[in-house]
Amino acid sequence: MIAGIVELSVKWRGLVAIVAVVILIGGVFLLRTLPIDAIPDLSDPQVIVFTEFPGQAPQVVEDQITYPLVTALLTVPRARVVRGQSMFGLSFVYVLFDEGTDLYWARSRVLEFLNGAAADLPDRVRPRLGPDATGVGWVFQYAVQGAGYRPDELRSIQDWYLRFGLQGVPGVAEVASVGGYVKQYQVLLNPTRLLAFGVTAEEVVRVIRSSNRDVGARTVEVAAGEYMVRGRGYLRGVSDISSLAITATDRGVPVRVEDVADVTIGPDLRLGVTELNGEGEAVGGVVIMRQGENALQVINAVKDKLEELSAGLPPGVTIVPTYDRSELIRRAVGTLVRTLIEESIIVALVSALFLFHFRSALVAVATLPLGIILALAATRVLGV
Repeated sequence: MIAGIVELSVKWRGLVAIVAVVILIGGVFLLRTLPIDAIPDLSDPQVIVFTEFPGQAPQVVEDQITYPLVTALLTVPRARVVRGQSMFGLSFVYVLFDEGTDLYWARSRVLEFLNGAAADLPDRVRPRLGPDATGVGWVFQYAVQGAGYRPDELRSIQDWYLRFGLQGVPGVAEVASVGGYVKQYQVLLNPTRLLAFGVTAEEVVRVIRSSNRDVGARTVEVAAGEYMVRGRGYLRGVSDISSLAITATDRGVPVRVEDVADVTIGPDLRLGVTELNGEGEAVGGVVIMRQGENALQVINAVKDKLEELSAGLPPGVTIVPTYDRSELIRRAVGTLVRTLIEESIIVALVSALFLFHFRSALVAVATLPLGIILALAATRVLGV
């Protein structure tokens, strides 16, 4: 059979050359769209369910959040393993599926079962799915620096400007903020004042929650024109919260929030800290890539977007890349190309040395890149 193939190839050498050129052109075209990454993704299809339960101990989170979710997700089709983890105010449930399961099919099925499990959870607790990424989706990280800016100011720039801009980049599943402080309005209740005015903590919470909203009404007709009536009630600062009336005394004097609590702007509770080069605390973001995307293209698009967003940063604020996988990818590709060239030269020298025939050596050298192009083209067709 091999002899017949060799005989036909010699007889139709022109056709063989044309086929080789077609394979070369088609392989190069497929390689241009081949997803490239330096770290192989060998993880199983996984869906993460994340739930916040602020202020609760890990045991309470385990009993009221994690355990009901784990028991409900055990019956998800094709689910192989369901794991739960409870932390202070946080619950994580990991659902691992059989190999070959489509990730988005798995996410939709988990979402269906979450709708049924929500009835067993406490009020105002809503579980949500994690990003559609894998364990190797961490492809880029950057730090936000600025002389004279506080960590909470840099964190606000990251949360309300950079993060929203990067989430629209194709292939990005999530942009996670790290470091700094998250600003929040804090109402620090005074137990002595609460007891003196006969006010409970639940009443303070209810008043603040009910007062922070806009309402709409009917229209008013004036001079053949209709005007919409709107009640503007959104809280816009510390003074608005402090002036809210909770109840009234026996003499009709209103009891306000500032009478029973101190209202300030402070940092949210955090469980970790980040620093850069040992020079102190830093604020930054972590870019997570979607499963199956081209890591090199995603990283290049993120860099272009960061350069575009830099024009809108406050004076003195800069973006410093701290982790860039594209450098590792380029080094890996460069190693492959260099090795291919070295092997081609060695094969050519060995063939010329033993055969003493230049054309025979050329045939052996030409088959090396064609073989690699065919192998990579097959991985592209198979979706690897």
